[in-house]
Amino acid sequence: MVHIPPYLTAGDTIGLVCPAGYMSAANILQCKASLERWGFKVKTGKTIGGRSSNYFSGTDEERLEDLQAMLDDEDVKAILFGRGGYGVSRIIEQISFKRFRKSPKWILGYSDITLLHTHIYSNFDIATAHAPMAGAFNNPLLPNPYTWSIHDLLTGKRAAYSCDAHDFNRKGEARGVLIGGNLTLLAHAVGTSSDFKTRGCLLFIEDIGEYLYNIDRMLYQLKRAGKLHKPEAIIVGSFTDCKDTERPFGKNAYEIIRDVLMEYDFPVCYGFPVGHETENYALKCGVEFRLKVGGGKVSLVED
Repeated sequence: MVHIPPYLTAGDTIGLVCPAGYMSAANILQCKASLERWGFKVKTGKTIGGRSSNYFSGTDEERLEDLQAMLDDEDVKAILFGRGGYGVSRIIEQISFKRFRKSPKWILGYSDITLLHTHIYSNFDIATAHAPMAGAFNNPLLPNPYTWSIHDLLTGKRAAYSCDAHDFNRKGEARGVLIGGNLTLLAHAVGTSSDFKTRGCLLFIEDIGEYLYNIDRMLYQLKRAGKLHKPEAIIVGSFTDCKDTERPFGKNAYEIIRDVLMEYDFPVCYGFPVGHETENYALKCGVEFRLKVGGGKVSLVED
C-alpha cells in the first residue's frame, strides 16, 4: 500500500528549493507571503536566487546538497519547488532517500519534478504531489483555485475536480492509482531507476514547447515500452506552445495523441486542467482516484 505523507497543520514548515533551473529570490516573495498567510512557516534553500551564472540554480553539487538538506530536515514537513526546467536527472542518482523513507514529507512540483514523482512512487511507494510551484503564486488571478488546491492537498482535503468534455473524449469510468506528469520526463524515465508501471493506473500527461513530431515520437516510446497497454484510463492535460517544422507534421498535439491511442478501449479525456498554464490543479500521485468521462463533463475524485 502507498504511504501517504502526514498532512500539515498551522505552524508547520514548508521548504522552498530549486533543484533544476534558476529562479530569482524576488519571484518567490508572493509564494512565501501566501504560505505564511495560510499559517505555515517557510524555510528558503540556498538555491533560491543563488549566485549561478548559467541556466541552473547552482552546480550539481549545490543543488543536490540543498535538496538533500530539505529532505533530511525533520522540521520541514513539505518541499515546494521554485521551478522546474531541467536538472533533476543530473542529480537524482546521488540523492539519499534513507531518512525520507522513514519520515516521508510532501514533495510538490511539476515539469522537471515529474522525475521525482515517478522515482519516489515506483521505488518507495510514497505519494507525492504534482502541483503548481512558487512562480504560480505571482499569477494575478484572485482567488486562484489552482494555487489554493495546494493548501487543500497539504491540509488533507479530499480532491474532487471536474472539467468540460472534449470532442475527442472516449467515455467511460475507471478507478486506479494516479500517476504521470510531463510527457518528456515520462519518456526519459523509461529504462532508468525512475521507470514506472502503468498497469491498473490512471495515467496523466502534459507538455509545453515541444515539436509536434517529438510528441508523436515520445508517445511511441511509451507505447513500445508497454506503458500504453495496461492503464485503466489516460488523462490528457494541456499541450501548449507546440512547434512545427517547415514541412508541417499535419496534426496538432491532441490529434497526435488521439491517433496513437485509437487502438485501445480505455477511457480517455482531453483538456483536463493540469499542465504548464494557469489551469493546473494539485494532484496526488500514487493515490487512488475515480475518473468519469461523461458526455458533457469529466470528473476526477480521490477515492
